Amino acid sequence: MTRARIESLLASFPKLIPANTQHTSVETSDVRYVYQPLEDLYILLITNKASNILQDIDTLHLFARVVSDLCRSADEREIQKNAFELLGAFDEIVSMGYRENVNLMQVRNVLEMESHEEKIQEIIARNKEAEAKEELKRRAKQLEMQRREQQRRAAGAGGSSYLNSSNSMYSPVPRFEAPETPAPITRTTSTPASRPPAFKGTGMKLGGKKTKQAELIDALGGDVAASVATSDISVPPTPSASSQPQHPTAVKHDERGSLPEVQVESVHIAIKETISLSLLRDGGVESMELKGDMNLQISDPALAHLKIALSSPSTDFGGNSLQFKQHPNVAKFAPGQERVVSLKDPSRAFPVGQSLAVLKWRYAGTDESNVPLSINCWPSPSNDGTCEVSIEYELENENVTLHDVVISIPLPTGSYPTVSSHTGEWSLDPGSHSLAWSVTRISAADDTRSGSMIFTVGGDDASAFFPVHVTFVGQGSLAGVGVASVSKVGGESVSVFSVDAVVSTEEYLVV
Repeated sequence: MTRARIESLLASFPKLIPANTQHTSVETSDVRYVYQPLEDLYILLITNKASNILQDIDTLHLFARVVSDLCRSADEREIQKNAFELLGAFDEIVSMGYRENVNLMQVRNVLEMESHEEKIQEIIARNKEAEAKEELKRRAKQLEMQRREQQRRAAGAGGSSYLNSSNSMYSPVPRFEAPETPAPITRTTSTPASRPPAFKGTGMKLGGKKTKQAELIDALGGDVAASVATSDISVPPTPSASSQPQHPTAVKHDERGSLPEVQVESVHIAIKETISLSLLRDGGVESMELKGDMNLQISDPALAHLKIALSSPSTDFGGNSLQFKQHPNVAKFAPGQERVVSLKDPSRAFPVGQSLAVLKWRYAGTDESNVPLSINCWPSPSNDGTCEVSIEYELENENVTLHDVVISIPLPTGSYPTVSSHTGEWSLDPGSHSLAWSVTRISAADDTRSGSMIFTVGGDDASAFFPVHVTFVGQGSLAGVGVASVSKVGGESVSVFSVDAVVSTEEYLVV
């Protein structure tokens, strides 16, 4: 369509507006005018008569919302001021004369979208340029000091030769000695530690522009900060004492999280379980596997001849699918009787001073009644391009108390949530662009057994909020394995013993 044709259609529009009517469309023999008053102006959409009038009205309303969103008022001066942004937004709505399937939130995201990679490259270029300038200044100062040192040594050597020539007819040629500079010009050293320090006040060092660089990175947000951290802006530092592996006791404390420490007695029984679970978002279990083991450690030789009576589980976890396996020297459970861990040969004793795995168990199945912590994530997209997400949890297994529970919900790219209600605490993880919902403790004995969170975020794709990742560390046994009593083989009861039962997640997902 030519420009003259467009100007002719626009010039004809004011004459066609009917008076005292609420219709917002006018048809001629060739085209249809669909318009909407906006204060003293009109938003006009010109289409052919074969177009869908309902879709045209919806497109017109979207144009009006874009104008109201970008302009503070609908006057001619404000629209001319924001003409470039308005044209860009209109181009996202209509392309080649056809309506694009977009909403206001998506148009706003496109207009605000910036290239993180470009900003990273600009930061890298500016830092390299600044470092190059510092390096040139350092080298220039170093060469100047070398030149002065050579002049001073040459002057000293020349004076000595002049004095010696008055006493002898032979005057040896002064030998040039290389100046002892604080640092060599070349930097091809084998290790960073072998390089002598030179001009610490003005020399180039990695991280010297940290303050300026940090300000630039902070302006870009967490995702860019994570990307810059992996780029070639920084170089790994020389390994020091702080970068050595941590002490095993510290690692153990981190694995336990907030679980209370257990005082180890002469007879110590450690029960450890790990669970791998994949829940379906619409209900049901895709896969579930529980692995557990019991370790016995005895420090008093007088207690080496003993047997452990297991407590009866309060729930029938796993049923026949829960399989037990004993150490080759440990007697198997007798059907229909109390579960007892003891040696096959009563005359033998358990090893002293070392941990021995006496019992293992495993469950694999898809029975939803065995799920320890149920998660229900329910995204509800709305017509304005946002989505309200309701997520709740409930502790289903009363044998355990969970600590340090973190439920991570992925977020749509470029969108940030507005939390309206929540149990516990929440934070944003910029590395994975997810919302981390943290609950310190979940117990079946109080009101922490269940909790919920509701937040709103931009985006209308319900699948963007999956998979949901869950991590926790628990006290107790999901399979209900516990210690009822410890006694010697002869029947004498052992009143003092310690039990440490810990359950952790290997993988816990809602897909």
